[in-house]
Amino acid sequence: MSKIYPLASFKYKVEWGGTVIGFTEVSGLKVETEVIEYRHGASPEYSKVKMPGQQKYSDITLKRGTFKSDNEAYEWWNTVNLNTIERRDITITLLDENDEAAMVWKVRNAWPKTLDNGTLKSDGSEAMIETMEICHEGLTLQND
Repeated sequence: MSKIYPLASFKYKVEWGGTVIGFTEVSGLKVETEVIEYRHGASPEYSKVKMPGQQKYSDITLKRGTFKSDNEAYEWWNTVNLNTIERRDITITLLDENDEAAMVWKVRNAWPKTLDNGTLKSDGSEAMIETMEICHEGLTLQND
């Protein structure tokens, strides 16, 4: 693969529970380190020291077309029962021009936070898109 051009973002796959699911959009692959500010009373400086704190992961949004008799997202969301839910590890793979993995995001202990089944419009002609927002407990990147 050539290192002259950056990777294109339109060719990817999402896997959960051993199934490859097609999504039109994946967003929220974001990690953040919280900032801890500290200043002790005897410091000669009049500013705080900034130190790295805990890592924080954004919710991930997955969008895809709605298909007849395809209820997999709803069935997963419906596993919520008080304080329990079926958690899944998800793999998001960005593919290069040869359909080989260029970057792989591993999402740990994910579960669906929201499920939006789309908008019905009498004057529209676009595809119906469902949106799932998932929470998770870790995001790692493999970039070979």
